[in-house]
Amino acid sequence: MDIDPLEVVEQAEDNNQQQTAKNKLNAMVAITVACLATFMGICNVKGGNIVQGMQQAQADKIDHWAFYQARNIRGDIARSTVTQLQLQSAGSSGDRRAQYEAQIKTYQAISAKQDREKDKLKQQAEEDQKTYEGLNVHDDQLDLSEAAISIAISLLAVTALTNKYWLYWMALVPTIFGVIMGLAGLLNLDLHPDALTKLLSQAPEKSTDSISLSLVDLDRQAIERSI
Repeated sequence: MDIDPLEVVEQAEDNNQQQTAKNKLNAMVAITVACLATFMGICNVKGGNIVQGMQQAQADKIDHWAFYQARNIRGDIARSTVTQLQLQSAGSSGDRRAQYEAQIKTYQAISAKQDREKDKLKQQAEEDQKTYEGLNVHDDQLDLSEAAISIAISLLAVTALTNKYWLYWMALVPTIFGVIMGLAGLLNLDLHPDALTKLLSQAPEKSTDSISLSLVDLDRQAIERSI
């Protein structure tokens, strides 16, 4: 069987073109993965700092509410003491009554001071909550960015194995979304897909009927064991 030189040359050119296209695709995949990995690393640093800020805001809020309750208790004690002293001073006179009046003014001042300090602590606790919620928005953005980029890298890995260009373009969809969310978290932009975040973060609710049935079953089992 004779070999056609032109056919051999054409086949060699086709193989070279395929190899060139494959090398080009692999290069695009490698560059994209390297950029995404670098971007994800930067986002992880920012995410770690945000989590620390959220923890600090949560701790500050708990401390402020605890002090608020302490101030509230002190104010109640001071007011009850004022009432008790007023009742005791009703049947006294002279110097004794003057002493009661002095003590009443002292405890009234304590009560007023506790109310003022209590209001300040309440405002601080509410500010802490706002700070936490603001940081939580950016934390959600970075979490979505990490998830989207992870999906993109997985698709790019499959692209490198199969050499399919359409898989590469498909991988760009989560890539673009992940980069947008990451930039929003890094730059503190007000961009937050609430529906997607709620879908991924909320646990399924257990119906009250099932809970009631579980309690009934437990009561029935306890009665049976006692019998």
